[in-house]
Amino acid sequence: MCLDFLTMNYHFKFKDRESTVRIIQNIPTREEILSSFEEISSDNTPVLFVCDCHTKHIAERIRDGKGPPLCILEAGEKAKNLQSLEIILNAAKNAGFARDSLFIAVGGGVITDMTGFAASIYMRGAKLSFVSTTLLGMADAAVGGKTGIDYFERKNLAGTFYPAHSVYMPISVLRSLPPEQLKSGFAEIVKTLILDKESDDLSWEELKPLKDLLENGFENRTGSEKPNSASETQEQILERLVSVSVKIKGRIVEADPEETGEQRALLNLGHSFAHALESSAGLGVLSHGEAVAWGIVQSCVLGRILGITPESRARKISSLIKDLGYQSMAPHPAMQSIDAFMTALLDDKKKKNGVLRFIIPAERGAVLIRLDNKQIGLIQDIAAGACA
Repeated sequence: MCLDFLTMNYHFKFKDRESTVRIIQNIPTREEILSSFEEISSDNTPVLFVCDCHTKHIAERIRDGKGPPLCILEAGEKAKNLQSLEIILNAAKNAGFARDSLFIAVGGGVITDMTGFAASIYMRGAKLSFVSTTLLGMADAAVGGKTGIDYFERKNLAGTFYPAHSVYMPISVLRSLPPEQLKSGFAEIVKTLILDKESDDLSWEELKPLKDLLENGFENRTGSEKPNSASETQEQILERLVSVSVKIKGRIVEADPEETGEQRALLNLGHSFAHALESSAGLGVLSHGEAVAWGIVQSCVLGRILGITPESRARKISSLIKDLGYQSMAPHPAMQSIDAFMTALLDDKKKKNGVLRFIIPAERGAVLIRLDNKQIGLIQDIAAGACA
């Protein structure tokens, strides 16, 4: 990984695929995106923009009246399914796509995950670029190459590893996001900072001033008036935190692009608990970030019981998550039943050789642990609130 400090370009190599993340202020133009591909001719190469109803206006602005019609999908986790994947593939076929054609995803994690999956399997791999429009996408989903759809009511059950050639993160679009989306994305930032052994969690005191932003959003969400100095400061903080998150995640993924070792698995901190919660609550009921924040707290409980997470760090992490307005107590109010939670957990795709794996905060960073069948009851007790 190398960084151009002047333009905020991060260059990563994920196995045999290169990926550049560009943290910019404003939405990129169509010409900017195409220029990142040396072999693409803007006049002759078919391009398909994939978006949802919330990001259609951004895709239209980038497209600028050129190229084929947009592929517009339904918004939200419930649309992350096989039917949406087929819609993307059909749109590509109807646009005359070949392997040198370009998919451009404009949206959050759901859109980039599905578009990346479609690009990875279309003629065994087409060109791919992302314009990430949510904090969750910028902090996590758009970086590193994991693609997928939900299947059989299980989160990301089908997918591939296929990094986008270029990822654009226009910070100005965050101003239009509702508080719940900012809150969802911020949980992934907290997760990534916990993993960094060098940052000492980047000082929790820097994160707490953003509580008002997570609860109320930017004061001027429409952008029709000049933002006040307070919101400018919030935007600057978010830009820096996105940059730090991209750098940390990219470094981890470069070391273990397809999660064959244990490095990339660390990015699943809180996710075993979170994915089981999302499934047991009903996919789309909770935002991914809300579930991850809750999962991180439960991981701290597990780590404390196993003697891995120091009491002081477990308390520090859990207190921050609670102070930022996330639900931290177990059982989570959205959990339909502990039985449904455990069923989803035991189906988790992060198992290896039938053994459940969890990521636990350590004194610095985090570690991967394996739980045998005799210890599964401990997870049930934690999720049910019996080990608070």
